[in-house]
Amino acid sequence: MSGLIRLNMVFPPRLETPLTEALSADPSIPGYTLLEAEAHTGDFADASDAERVRGRVDRRVLWLVIRADMKDDVLRLMREHVDSGDLHWWSEPVLETGRL
Repeated sequence: MSGLIRLNMVFPPRLETPLTEALSADPSIPGYTLLEAEAHTGDFADASDAERVRGRVDRRVLWLVIRADMKDDVLRLMREHVDSGDLHWWSEPVLETGRL
């Protein structure tokens, strides 16, 4: 085991700027990957008309590979910079990493 995790975050596009600015400003964060996505959900309360018709909501997915002991600090940073309950996260073990 590498002692690393991938912290996955899924959130609406409106949270992209505060999240990425907070991560980019913290020198302990090694970097991240940001993807555009669509999600199917049972809750369309905040969905636009177009999203309701499409049956999917716009989302961003952020992947962050960090040491497992950094997870709580990163989540605390996210809570400080994002006033929203609309960020879903989970972590996964990273078995190996490298470059080719």
